[in-house]
Amino acid sequence: MTVRRPATRDDMAALALEVAPRLLDAVLEVTVEGETVAVRLTEVEAYHGRGTGDVPDPGSHARMGLTARNATMWGEPGHLYVYLSHGIHSCVNVVCGPEGVAGGVLLRGGEIVEGVDAARRRRPAARADRDLARGPGRLGDAVGLRHPVHDGIDVITGESWHGAVARLLLPVEPVAEPATGPRVGVAGHAGTAAFPWRFWIPGDPTVSAFRWGRGAGPAPAGPPAV
Repeated sequence: MTVRRPATRDDMAALALEVAPRLLDAVLEVTVEGETVAVRLTEVEAYHGRGTGDVPDPGSHARMGLTARNATMWGEPGHLYVYLSHGIHSCVNVVCGPEGVAGGVLLRGGEIVEGVDAARRRRPAARADRDLARGPGRLGDAVGLRHPVHDGIDVITGESWHGAVARLLLPVEPVAEPATGPRVGVAGHAGTAAFPWRFWIPGDPTVSAFRWGRGAGPAPAGPPAV
């Protein structure tokens, strides 16, 4: 059985690329309007903002600097950056790095371990329970976090935020051998093997299906040998 402990601010203070694999097998608990749903995280992706880390990340929402949309990414670590994808789905990121240094870990997939009935009601299109939080938009829907009202909620203190409470529990022992590879659906160079910033638990059925982003893909083959 996995032993977990409450996450601390210091746990989240490292850069997103360092924090991301530590979030595998963690549990995010969210209570909205008296209903609690908990998801065990099985797939995540790291994103760095402008000036963060050794390599510029052209796939990040904060690649051009601070904006009204991405302001939470630049704030105190341990809050959730909740953004709207395709005008429909609310996606959830854990903010990482020192305050003023933008970074986030996108929660891409997980297993609902508490509150399955509530998650099913929020995700009526799910064909099976493994699909309730299999993908970032599905995960956000299943746990009940919505943009913009829940953007900025604190998973360290568990303080109530617009009627919701969220807490993050980290495994005492990190996943020993996480899989890693390119991020899902990210366009251009940021979605290639140059950025193996996606981490997942190998063989877990709640990990989302991989797809290349527009203009990304595996490196082309070299010239034929002569």
